[in-house]
Amino acid sequence: MKKNRWLWIALGVALALVTGTCAGAVALASLVTGEGLGRGEAVAIVRVEGIILSGSPPASPFGSDGGAYSERIIEHLDRAQEDASVKAIVLRVNSPGGSVVASDEIYQKMLEVEKPIVVSMGELAASGGYYISAPADLIVANPATLTGSIGVITQVPNLEELMEKIGVEVVVIKSGAHKDEGSPFREMTEEEKAIWQAIIDEAYDQFVTIVAEGRDLPEEKVREIADGRVYTGKQAMKLGLVDELGNLPEAIDRAAELGGIEGEPRLVEYHRPPTLFETLFGSPVSPSRPFDLTRLLDLEGRPSLQYLYVEP
Repeated sequence: MKKNRWLWIALGVALALVTGTCAGAVALASLVTGEGLGRGEAVAIVRVEGIILSGSPPASPFGSDGGAYSERIIEHLDRAQEDASVKAIVLRVNSPGGSVVASDEIYQKMLEVEKPIVVSMGELAASGGYYISAPADLIVANPATLTGSIGVITQVPNLEELMEKIGVEVVVIKSGAHKDEGSPFREMTEEEKAIWQAIIDEAYDQFVTIVAEGRDLPEEKVREIADGRVYTGKQAMKLGLVDELGNLPEAIDRAAELGGIEGEPRLVEYHRPPTLFETLFGSPVSPSRPFDLTRLLDLEGRPSLQYLYVEP
């Protein structure tokens, strides 16, 4: 089997070189990730790595810019659901969380999947990373995994004093008293803080509910431990947030058991096709991004809800 596999990989590279199109790259991606290789019952691995974001990754000749995009993860879950040879899924989570909406989109898809899902937690599966893990049939974490961080956050920078120092005045013309709430150019009023606290509380209640339902825990108990802190995998298991301690191989074994697979399962992992440049020359090369104060301070938008663990 290994000899045949390398033969097909060589043919994929040759096709990419000869045609000058992505056809060979697509074929190669299929082979490298295990799709179409061999027969037999399989466990699919779907990865959630990086900050959870809405939508799909932006098109780029240099490959993905990182991040766990909800549409791509949902697509991979759909493919695993539709593949008759896939009997169970391992959701490999290594994420601090991210967008409330994107996390809920993935969560809703998890509920729709009819096959067993085992979550394998990496170094970090916090906040939104835990949100999407809650409905799994089984959660496996390393003893040192950081998980939990059940809560919601939004952050609003206040640059008013800085703007005064550099002599910049912002003139705001608005249609209502709250049209510019969350502006970085002035301090939030107490009324605005109360408005946003109500929004945060609503999102927090939603988080608590899905954890209570997913983990079959009393809501009161979830609220006691859902103060935003992170727990190690070992602590999380004692609290009922994690089922077992282990790594990816153990999670794959448990998924195979739940899927009724006898013997060692075939593994299937989904990836986007690599760009032609990646196929010919190896790993993706991304141009370095210049320092961007606007991006750093998030001046392009307004406050957003985040199921996000903010690392110290």
